[in-house]
Amino acid sequence: MLPALLFICIVVPILAAGACFVVRAQAVRSATVLTTGALLTVGSVLLAAQGAFSFDPGTLGGLGWGTLISVLDFLLLAVILFYGFRLKSRLVQILALLQIAPLAWFELFALDHGAAVLPLHGDGLSLLMVLVISIVGSLICIFAIPYMKKHEEHLHLAKSRQPRFFFFLVLFLGAMNGLVLANNLLWLYFFFEVTTLCSFMLIGHDGTEEAVRNATRALWMNSLGGVAFVFGMILLYSRTGTLDLQALLMAGPLAGAVLLPVALICLAGFTKAAQVPFQSWLLGAMVAPTPVSALLHSSTMVKAGVYLVLRLSPLYAGSFLGTSIALFGGFSFLATAALALGQSNGKKILAYSTIGNLGLIIACAGLGTPAAMSAAILLILFHAVSKGLLFLCVGTIEQGIGSRDIEDMRGLYKVMPRTAIITVLGVATMLLPPFGVLLSKWLAIEAAAHNAPLVVMLALASALSVVYWGRWAGMLMSAPFSREVKPEPLSALTLRPLQILVGGAIVLALFIPWIYDSFALPMLGESVFSVHYGVLTTGAGAFAVYPLFFAVLLGALFAWWAARKSRFVPATSLYMGGANATGSLEEPAFVGPMNKPVKVAFGNYYLESVFGEGKLTRWVNIAALALLLLVMGGAL
Repeated sequence: MLPALLFICIVVPILAAGACFVVRAQAVRSATVLTTGALLTVGSVLLAAQGAFSFDPGTLGGLGWGTLISVLDFLLLAVILFYGFRLKSRLVQILALLQIAPLAWFELFALDHGAAVLPLHGDGLSLLMVLVISIVGSLICIFAIPYMKKHEEHLHLAKSRQPRFFFFLVLFLGAMNGLVLANNLLWLYFFFEVTTLCSFMLIGHDGTEEAVRNATRALWMNSLGGVAFVFGMILLYSRTGTLDLQALLMAGPLAGAVLLPVALICLAGFTKAAQVPFQSWLLGAMVAPTPVSALLHSSTMVKAGVYLVLRLSPLYAGSFLGTSIALFGGFSFLATAALALGQSNGKKILAYSTIGNLGLIIACAGLGTPAAMSAAILLILFHAVSKGLLFLCVGTIEQGIGSRDIEDMRGLYKVMPRTAIITVLGVATMLLPPFGVLLSKWLAIEAAAHNAPLVVMLALASALSVVYWGRWAGMLMSAPFSREVKPEPLSALTLRPLQILVGGAIVLALFIPWIYDSFALPMLGESVFSVHYGVLTTGAGAFAVYPLFFAVLLGALFAWWAARKSRFVPATSLYMGGANATGSLEEPAFVGPMNKPVKVAFGNYYLESVFGEGKLTRWVNIAALALLLLVMGGAL
């Protein structure tokens, strides 16, 4: 059973990706994506139900899988080097060679190939990641079927590029599952680099000058992380004599110079997770079609970065390196929350929010306490579901109204009622109790209570995020209202992923105690919560999940009952401190200079003179570089 489930989670997406590329018929490609999504969902649930495991796949036709992975690794780096020459990017060329040369020396002369290292291992963290990748990722791939059809119609392409697009999109899922289940660091590095190539190809998919420029930046920044990974892996092997991740973790916290390779691998995680000062590649990735953004931000790529830092947390727990990593993550959370405040572009708000929440997860990994680790594990799950949903909502809105600017989403309910309601619910799951993202933040802040600088950063960042989420939700629910709301035509492959994700974000919050017991507690070995009647209690506070759900349900029922009994009352014209001009409620106007009507314009303050990218980015990057030096110094 276990070999079959691992085959479904890792190999089937790779085979399906090949089928998407080779078979050019739209119907066959759609069926392949749908079937793969269904298989991944069932396979990941059954794999998670099996619990922790270790597995050696043996050989493939007499050839060891380890040898095959090594060969594929060099082929992959050769492809990256090829694109470095094709793009005339000296940086990509140098960074690819800086991986190929030391890796070749390591494989040929330093590594003991006879040493037994279990290739695959699954525990609570990796199994939770498999569920996120397989279910959320599959829903995004399914959403992409109708989305890419419209996208290409808009671009007026003479020849469809969808075979190539779905090849890399589906391949991403198999590579990510391989990454989180890898126990051999060489295997982990291979899948880590596959995600680099997939993201590069998907960001540059449209082939415009802007897309190619941003894809190239993503490639060199993630290749920088690849270089750090290679050197960190070789140094770690030279000092511990093993690439077995579980053996390293079982040995307990490291100290002294052995922490340097761990810090280098964490640096690879920072670049992959787009932490400041590496955030520009993820912001540039917004140029890609929206399903790519949803996949990168929710279930793949950036999650690989935080997974790596979180996985290694027991190795630097309690050290100065851990403290500096916590401060680095906390600063990323605060800086990007401030930058998000100055944005009206929906995708940019989501991007900064993603980087911030990943920073919070990294801060928790740095703290390394059971409470902090619990917060990080829960946040990975709830952030993935809500962020995947919100990106898909923005993509749907953009195709519906032709804009991703939240200022253009005023009165969205009138033209896109289903999407507007789902988007508001999605924002609520990022912002309000009793949902999992807020619970995770509460737990993280409690875990950081004894670190004054960090807890101040987390509290400020949380407060700023309330502002930008609340502003967006307010825009979606604002006027103009109308009794006549047009039906919103959405295809089943667009609507179902949205409904499943928003339902999942809500329902999963009900199962927080079970999720904690099943995935976090077995790893930590020490209970953080006590649960009574749905109230999660720690030594310092409590979070009432079920009572809050009950109160929300009562409020919703009362609102529904009141709405059914109410009469439609037309809104009155706005009073603007002077004479109103004759006009409709939807386009109010006032009498202006020269006795002419002036149309009223609504808008939010974005305080760009304080929170604008042009004002903050440079100083944020400088401060982040200083903190990065602190992280590296902490390892020494």
